[in-house]
Amino acid sequence: MPDDGTPPIHLRPANSPNAFDLRRVRAHPDHWYPIAWADEVKQGKAIGRRFAGEPIVLYRGKEGRVFALEDRCAHRQVPLSLGVVDGERLKCHYHGWAYDKTGRCVDVPYLGRERLPNGVKAYPAAQVDDLIFIFPGDPSLAEARLPASIGSFRRRDYKTRRLNREVDCHYTFMHENLFDMNHQFMHRKLMGSIKAHCLGRRHGEDWAEVEYSFSRTDGKGSLGEAVIVDLMRPRGADAKADFSDHMRIRTDYPSQNLKVWVGRDIQETDDPVLDVWLGYTPLDAAQMTNRTFGYLSVKRPPLPGLIDAVWPFVIWFTEGIFAEDKDIVEFEQRAYEAQGADWNNEVFPALKDLRTVLARCGVEPVD
Repeated sequence: MPDDGTPPIHLRPANSPNAFDLRRVRAHPDHWYPIAWADEVKQGKAIGRRFAGEPIVLYRGKEGRVFALEDRCAHRQVPLSLGVVDGERLKCHYHGWAYDKTGRCVDVPYLGRERLPNGVKAYPAAQVDDLIFIFPGDPSLAEARLPASIGSFRRRDYKTRRLNREVDCHYTFMHENLFDMNHQFMHRKLMGSIKAHCLGRRHGEDWAEVEYSFSRTDGKGSLGEAVIVDLMRPRGADAKADFSDHMRIRTDYPSQNLKVWVGRDIQETDDPVLDVWLGYTPLDAAQMTNRTFGYLSVKRPPLPGLIDAVWPFVIWFTEGIFAEDKDIVEFEQRAYEAQGADWNNEVFPALKDLRTVLARCGVEPVD
C-alpha cells in the first residue's frame, strides 16, 4: 500500500473517476460480525448461516453457549445444520459423524474412535446482547476485539427495537448511505423537505465521523419523527429558538453508529435522544449482498408509558425510512453491475474520508 494510505493502483477501474473500485474491497475477516439473533439459535438446535459465501452452522449446546462450525460434514459435505445437537456436540444428519465445539471429529459410529478423520473449521462465536457474532479471521485476535455491549440496548431509560433485513448491495453502499445525510430529499414524503448542514468531519486509521444539524425548508414531519425528537424538546414559545438538532454518524470499522441530540449547548456527556447501531454482514462470496443487523434506541420521555403508547408510530416511520434506503442502495448496486465498475462521482468531502477508511480497512481482491 502506498505511504499516503490510498489503495493500490490496480484497483482503479478503467476510465473511472475513482482512484479505486471500492465495491471490490472485501470486509476484513479480523473483526466480529453479527450473523444471527440470539433467539434464532434455540438450545439443542442448529441453524445454517453464511458469511461471505462460507456456510456456517450455529448451534447451542446443553450449557447454553453458542458454537459456530463450517456447515459441511467432512464426510460427504452435506450441511451440518441438518444435524442433531447432542450435549455440546453436533452430529451429522447423514451418517451420525459427531463434531465437538472445536470442529474436531470425535465419533464415527461405525468405525469407533480409534480411526477418526479430520474435522471441520470452527469459528469463535459469542452472544452480545441479543445478537450472535462470529469472528471469521485469526482466532487469536478474537477475544480482545469482542464488544462488551451494543449501543443503548442494555439501558432501561431507552426503548429499543431491532433492525433486520437482507439488502442486495455491497456493504460499502450501506456505510455511504447512512454517512451522507444530504440524501434527505429522498425522504421528503415521510419528513417534509429537510436540509442538512455539515458541522464538521473527522477521521482516523479505522474510523470516520461526520456531524450535522438540520432545518426544515418545507412541509411537515411525521408523527414518528416527532416521537423520536420532539418529545424531548421543552414546551413553550422559546423551545424552537433555544433547542436544535445535532446528529453524529460514525463508522468504527466495520460497524456504524448514529446519534441524535436535541438541546442548547449540548455536551459530550449528554444522552442522545436517538441511538442507532448497525452491522453489515456480507452474505455471498463476491460480497454484493449483506444482512443488516441493528438496534434503534429512543430515549424515554419523562411521562411514564408515553413511549410505549406511541411506539407503533416509531416503527412505521423508521420502517418507511429504511425501506427507501434499501431501495436506493439496491439501485446503486444494479448500476455498478451494469457498468462493471464504480462510476460514482463523489464530491462530498466527508464521503471521501469514509471511502478512504473503508478501502484501507478492507481486503483488496486478488486479481
